[in-house]
Amino acid sequence: MSPLFSHATEDDDDSAVASSTDEHEFQRLKTAIHEELIQSLDLTVVDHIDREEILPELKPLAADLCEKRARHLSRAQRERLNQEILDEIFGLGPLEVLLGDPTITDILVNQPDEVYIERHGQLELSNVRFADNAHVMRIIQRIVSRVGRRIDEVSPMVDARLPDGSRINAITPPLSIRGPTLSIRRFGARPLGIDELVKNGSLSDEMVQFLAGAVAARMSFLISGGAGAGKTTLLNALSAFIPEDERVITVEDSAELRLLHKHVVSLETRNANTEGSGAVMQRDLVRNSLRMRPDRIIVGEVRGAEALDMLQAMTSGHEGSLTTIHANDTREALTRLEMMVGMSGFDFPVPVTRQYVAAGIRLVVHLARLKGGVRRVTRISEVVGVENQAYVLKDVFLFKQLGLDARGRSTGEFHATGYRPVCLERMLTSGISVPESIFGARVERPALPPRSTTSPPTA
Repeated sequence: MSPLFSHATEDDDDSAVASSTDEHEFQRLKTAIHEELIQSLDLTVVDHIDREEILPELKPLAADLCEKRARHLSRAQRERLNQEILDEIFGLGPLEVLLGDPTITDILVNQPDEVYIERHGQLELSNVRFADNAHVMRIIQRIVSRVGRRIDEVSPMVDARLPDGSRINAITPPLSIRGPTLSIRRFGARPLGIDELVKNGSLSDEMVQFLAGAVAARMSFLISGGAGAGKTTLLNALSAFIPEDERVITVEDSAELRLLHKHVVSLETRNANTEGSGAVMQRDLVRNSLRMRPDRIIVGEVRGAEALDMLQAMTSGHEGSLTTIHANDTREALTRLEMMVGMSGFDFPVPVTRQYVAAGIRLVVHLARLKGGVRRVTRISEVVGVENQAYVLKDVFLFKQLGLDARGRSTGEFHATGYRPVCLERMLTSGISVPESIFGARVERPALPPRSTTSPPTA
């Protein structure tokens, strides 16, 4: 026997066996057996032994405990109990079954008996249960420890990334009043390409032709939208149109981007240590990226003072840089960007800030998640300039919502407004040809993807 095991449990006391077989009692029974199993391990060597080396000895021990402590359960229930105990030791406990489902894009643990999931853009209550708040906290601790973060009463919030690229956020008491909560934003095994987005009805072919030309011609633009609207997914897809000979630097709080481009260097912020020092912010990384010989700088999501440094890069030889921003429409996206420039500590007059924003940002692409989980590019606007201290925005393409289908999902039409963008001249001088016919006023109705699709919705 390996040094992992200090002794094997022989306790056959049935007094701890739960009398009920409902899910809550099942989780309590599992927790009790898990704790008993943990007590039989020599924890000083756990971290130094490979999982595959441990399993041959751990499985029989776990199975033996399940037989002794859960005789009242059916064989199928005991098999499930045995597997979930192993998940408690090596994985994320009750969440493992959800993480194994590729159609689930969000896992939201509100309370031990309240776990919601999002599938195909729709929230639904799952049948997953935890034993109690301590059980939820144990899983959160395991997640954050794997990514080198900490969460406790001193630092009750954490935002991090799992090895598979999923983004996690956890918040615990005293900030979370009803107990620890956990949110996991998942991504598909591979990022959706632009063809798949068109097939899903997220945007039209004409929109793709225009945006592809804008990316290739090194025009900087914002991708705006609410949470879960598909901003990161669209940014990933559009990166495929960046010429292969260009070097791209990405800057993110939690690395989510998986650009469809070969030459990419990814940078990620760092939180302060327990002494309150060592933090590296997005602004620090944007400034540093300028020394890394970038052709383009992509900020995963602009949130604060780094907006000024990003705009400086866009107007000083790093055109074609891209970023996302939370906003409700294209004009609000520019207003929010203004506010972030003001967070830099420089007291620029509003007219100067707006001229600066208009000089750096050529297009604003807005996405929305509509009723029924449908995601659409609802507006593509050109920033023509500033007139009378106000932004001059011209809509190139629109999506107009018409109603709901039989499944309760939004329906609508893509519209080309008939406006010929000024930036077409820039594309032509860059050797990028975009058919002017795509800008002629027209209407196109997107096809809704089938409900049974197994591909995760956009992030």
